[in-house]
Amino acid sequence: MATRTSAPTDHTPDPDINEALRQVVAGQIGPRKPGVVYDNADGVFEVLAVTTDRTEARRILKRRAAQFAIVVHDRSADTVGVIGTAWTGTDRVLKAVA
Repeated sequence: MATRTSAPTDHTPDPDINEALRQVVAGQIGPRKPGVVYDNADGVFEVLAVTTDRTEARRILKRRAAQFAIVVHDRSADTVGVIGTAWTGTDRVLKAVA
């Protein structure tokens, strides 16, 4: 069996890639920030907190690829939970905050 070798890699982060990823994540979070109330097919939610720290989001959501986590109060069920779903066209802001 052949042994695979690879050239050394430079692990210096590329600022353009980091900015592109930041913009993608911001788009997935959408207008959700603390205080915003929104609804979708799953219910009515108030955003309590948003984290974009990938390590913390992955720990909270128990998903290896999580980029963000949003703590929400589900007003329909009167429960608090954490989500990592992207903002979609079916989500609708009911109460915005400045």
